[in-house]
Amino acid sequence: MNRVILIGRLTRDPELRFTPSGKAVCKFGIAVNRLFAKEKEADFFNVVTFDKRAENCANYLAKGRLVGLEGRLQSRSYEAQTGEKRYVTEVIVDNVEFLEWGDKKQEGNSTGDFNYDEFQAIDDDEDIPF
Repeated sequence: MNRVILIGRLTRDPELRFTPSGKAVCKFGIAVNRLFAKEKEADFFNVVTFDKRAENCANYLAKGRLVGLEGRLQSRSYEAQTGEKRYVTEVIVDNVEFLEWGDKKQEGNSTGDFNYDEFQAIDDDEDIPF
């Protein structure tokens, strides 16, 4: 069984590309905090998504955004231009949960269109319907 579930923040903006056959491929990295470390530590993972999921990730995720991922680990190797063999381990994503919303233009505002400057607190509890 090969299943991975991660919650972390993007370490770089997603990169969307298309294969020659037209299949969308999106790559990005995430940092996942280690819960039981004495000092703040994180693990860094390379992530790959495909098809419509890849396009959604490219459109709605940005560096620093919190995301939940479910998928599997995959290892592969390739030969670099220098001729040396390199190994890569990636998370191939089956399911993505955007835990902070907004488009890339709203990187500082993860709550979408809500404007906190216009928020007014209720002074009297009698106006609350519950």
